[in-house]
Amino acid sequence: MIDQGKKNIIGILINSLDYEAAVNKIITAAKQHQPCSVSALAVHGVMTGVLDKTHRYRLNNFDLVLPDGQPVRWALNLLYNSQLPDRVCGPTTMLLVCERAAEEGLPIYLYGSKPAVLEALSRNLCQRFPKLVIAGSQPSRFKQVSAQEKQEIVAEIRKSGAAITFVGLGCPRQEVWAYEYRDELSMPLMAVGAAYDFHAGNLAKAPEFLSSLGLEWLFRLAMEPKRLWKRYVLLNPLYIWLFILQSLKLKQFDPKDADPPLEEMRYG
Repeated sequence: MIDQGKKNIIGILINSLDYEAAVNKIITAAKQHQPCSVSALAVHGVMTGVLDKTHRYRLNNFDLVLPDGQPVRWALNLLYNSQLPDRVCGPTTMLLVCERAAEEGLPIYLYGSKPAVLEALSRNLCQRFPKLVIAGSQPSRFKQVSAQEKQEIVAEIRKSGAAITFVGLGCPRQEVWAYEYRDELSMPLMAVGAAYDFHAGNLAKAPEFLSSLGLEWLFRLAMEPKRLWKRYVLLNPLYIWLFILQSLKLKQFDPKDADPPLEEMRYG
């Protein structure tokens, strides 16, 4: 098991760890009813924090930020000699957490996406893990919610008896959600992005050989060019350039150079 704590990658604090350590941290927090905000960041997720000082503050106050995406793993290995054997992919971590939750009787909750996706996701997860208890699910409201609506969401999740909540709202909305709901829900809140569509069977995963080469983004770009071209064509080269500056010590990236949110976004 590898768990080397948080490391600074161009101003964003990423946990240098492997799947076993990540899953253990999440399951332990669930058993102890401890707040635990979790996200798995690939290049795009990292860059949302690099380019927005308020979002940087949110990400750098997460309990657990997984190195999703080979370029993030490579950065950890090159800068800190982390010797991580693999990235810690959000969709894969979700399955590993569900497997452990099923074994240990920890109910899960599914928040976000659309009713049809939640239905297919729930069905597929239960087929894969027959002992898994899905305490409840709630689709996204696709809007900013009022303070009262937020409390209704919190109350519904609490009432369900869930020990872990997965959040599928897309990046960066799901990270905002996990940051804002953390202290009111004493459990792991895991932002998992495209995992809902992958595990519901609505979105094809990249072949493993492409993922191992750090080219999963190319596969996803080919699948959804209109939606994703700006994300990959603009942000990937900028990430590489900033990493080079950090690795050559030509620029300092201070994780504390961030602005606390002045008010809640309250995505729903």
